Amino acid sequence: MSVMFGDRLSAAVSACGAPVCVGLDPVLERLPDASGEPLAAVERFCTGVLDAVAGVAPVVKIQSACFERYGWAGVRLLESLIVGGRERGLLVINDAKRGDIAISATHYAKALLSGDAAADALTVNGYLGVDAVEPFVAVAEREGAGLFVLVRTSNPGAETFQGVGIEGGGDVSSAMARMVRGVGAGLVGASGLSSVGAVVGATKPEVAERLRGEMPEQVFLLPGYGAQGGDASGLRRFATERGDGVLVTASRSVIYAGEGAGWREAVRGAAERMRDEVGAALG
Repeated sequence: MSVMFGDRLSAAVSACGAPVCVGLDPVLERLPDASGEPLAAVERFCTGVLDAVAGVAPVVKIQSACFERYGWAGVRLLESLIVGGRERGLLVINDAKRGDIAISATHYAKALLSGDAAADALTVNGYLGVDAVEPFVAVAEREGAGLFVLVRTSNPGAETFQGVGIEGGGDVSSAMARMVRGVGAGLVGASGLSSVGAVVGATKPEVAERLRGEMPEQVFLLPGYGAQGGDASGLRRFATERGDGVLVTASRSVIYAGEGAGWREAVRGAAERMRDEVGAALG
């Protein structure tokens, strides 16, 4: 039987010293070397980032859209980078935010969580309801993979719906949080963490304690750290009583930290600073 993702994540975080995740969101115009064929430039950059952060960050999160835009060749590169990340000892999250129901959801789940090029975890949009998440949970359980379900995201427009109050207290994100806890209850490992986690913006510390109370076993994937304004000061509010259960992710502030010949060293330095900041904040 496969080791549960929550337990694998807990072990990887312990080995690296802090729960940090580097987001790999390559934009051609921002690469330190964009010469030659576009996908070749993207590949050089991404493999350089993987080399730079291996051993510093336990996890990388690859933005699927940055590769899907290039068609089948981009998807092939995405799969190659997933394999390359795992070969370097990194856990890999495929940030694809899939969301559908019934057979469509099952097809997405099998495509992205099964096989030699499957990521360790996948982001999922559950706002169609529980039947949009359960097919992913079934495949994740069978494959020993993880899920991160969108609950309270970091984009400004999220408040239009996620922050709307509901009868009985809380808001729409509270209802989603309760659903996530429910579908993940059977996938809680020895670490006390479920393999079904939640995406919660690091820019939302005001709702951190409420959502933690509603999802005590979930790992919170916290985007928005760094370039989007999230910082280390409020991170402890997202964590469990043990001080774990969070995975802090930053993309632009790390991967675009340097230019010229020394850009890889700058990326590694930025990842190390993030690791040390997050580790100190969480104690």
